[in-house]
Amino acid sequence: MPGEVKKSKPVQKTVAQTAGSYTGDKPGAKKNKPVRTKESTKKQSMLNTHKLSPFKYDMNEILEASRMDPAKASSFLASVIAKASRISTKAAKEFVKTFLDSEDLTKEEYDKICKLLDKYSKFR
Repeated sequence: MPGEVKKSKPVQKTVAQTAGSYTGDKPGAKKNKPVRTKESTKKQSMLNTHKLSPFKYDMNEILEASRMDPAKASSFLASVIAKASRISTKAAKEFVKTFLDSEDLTKEEYDKICKLLDKYSKFR
């Protein structure tokens, strides 16, 4: 009829549609993972990996002049490089000092190695 107002039917939503409307997300959308913040750590002196070749050369000169067994010297050098580049030069110096205590190195060689570690290190 011309003057009659039509009543509209209420629209029924499915459960998936209503759940998304409350959270503001689309039903199939992935949620972002929470961002983890890094803990600030104090900068440490570490071996500069860009100057690794000259460091190895200088270390090999010192180790050839020492009385350390060449097979032992090779693994010693690898351990010093690993500790100095990953942990700190301080840890590497402590490692070298154990060889000084076991008399594989002399005090002069120990001092030269420590100077090299200081020379080829940077703070990071």
